[in-house]
Amino acid sequence: MHCATVEPADEPVSATCRAPSTPQMNGVVDRSISGRRDPPRFSVAETSMPSPAPTNEAERLAALRALDIVDSAPEVAYDEIAELAAQLCSCPVSYISFIDDERRWLKARYGLPAEVTDAPRENAVCTTTICGTELLVVPDLKRDPRFENSPMVSLKPSCRFYCGMPLITDEGYALGTLCVMDFEPRQLSFEQTEALRMLSHQVLAQLELRRKLIEDRQTIKQLEQARLEAAAERARAEELLHNVLPAPIADELTRRGRVQPKYTRSATILFADIQGFTLLAERTEPARLIHLLDEYFSALDEIGARHGLEKVKTMGDAYMAVAGVVSPDRRHSIDVCLAALEMRAQLDYLRAECEAIGEHALQLRIGIHTGPVISGVVGNRRITFDIWGDAVNTAWFMEAFGVAGRINVSETVAGHVHGLFDLESRGSIEAKHARAHQMFFLNGLKREYSRNEDGNLPNDHFLSEYHRIGGSRLAHER
Repeated sequence: MHCATVEPADEPVSATCRAPSTPQMNGVVDRSISGRRDPPRFSVAETSMPSPAPTNEAERLAALRALDIVDSAPEVAYDEIAELAAQLCSCPVSYISFIDDERRWLKARYGLPAEVTDAPRENAVCTTTICGTELLVVPDLKRDPRFENSPMVSLKPSCRFYCGMPLITDEGYALGTLCVMDFEPRQLSFEQTEALRMLSHQVLAQLELRRKLIEDRQTIKQLEQARLEAAAERARAEELLHNVLPAPIADELTRRGRVQPKYTRSATILFADIQGFTLLAERTEPARLIHLLDEYFSALDEIGARHGLEKVKTMGDAYMAVAGVVSPDRRHSIDVCLAALEMRAQLDYLRAECEAIGEHALQLRIGIHTGPVISGVVGNRRITFDIWGDAVNTAWFMEAFGVAGRINVSETVAGHVHGLFDLESRGSIEAKHARAHQMFFLNGLKREYSRNEDGNLPNDHFLSEYHRIGGSRLAHER
């Protein structure tokens, strides 16, 4: 039998000790005639005893905390092991304990009242048990100098017999004990000590299951965190992609990995150029210049989005947008003209702010044309959405031969919007190496369709006509 049987000794075994005051236990026991006896009801009085500690105490405590078992809820598996230990050893009391830095805590108990859950570490015989690697058998606690002052011995009737097996993990940490106790001095048979040893293996198996469960939960938590981070990163990437590309184009690229080029029979293209920018760039600090450009283009982006335009690109101080390609709508010419009026008004407001602080005045020159285009996505690293076709060249021609502060539109645009907008014919204008184009200034909404004298805010009459022409998108947004 592999166990440490302790007989009375003249000198106590040396150990690192601390000796706070602790209560003494009193109780009454009703002994049954056969086998195990009913346990006493304990109360505590003052007594103390030495408190040894394993040499790997810091690591042992860390391993115990990692299991998160101290103060955990009762579990049937541990309760059944404790009861079986008492039955096999014919002892009235048994328990499974874990020992932290201050106390011995009972995970399971048999023959003890439910309110007995822990005790100061220095009062527990189990504190000595975890310093060894084998069964600690004490036939008579009262006759052992190490334990004669233990509160357990001070019981009336006193606990006299103790047998405990340290619960040692594969890493060599004695986390607690599986113990049986009796109120009379006695010995266990070889079969009983072996049974207690084997039951301790079952406790360790439960601890290993608990450790694996904790690891699995941590793994699941880490995987969930990784999933959330990946989802957040994907959302950020999609948001960035939607900022670079129109939403339907971005969705198609995400879904298929590529975007099919698209031919659109009728789309309206807008070019806007900031007049006076070159002079401003010569007189303005770079940081202030970038700030102004960001302010201007951000305002144009917001206005364009409200009217269903998709920004195609910016080129220095030039801005290009299109309507009718990504979201086909027969009113795209009207939408672009409304956006152009609002863009001009917005730049007039920003120009007034610049003039108020002594900065160079800027004006917006806008050109608009309607015609067929091909749209698509180019590049595989820095992806861009773009449009191509003669209509794009004509729209640029409208802007290039426009006038600062005015909106210049082609004859095609004028034909689509003349019923709603005030147009001023410029006649046919030629350019070198280019055919002549009929051009019109877009001054604003006709008076009967405008809410203000500037002619850039549509009224209810306009919205009614807009709805009649092709739907209610603008009416809902306004």
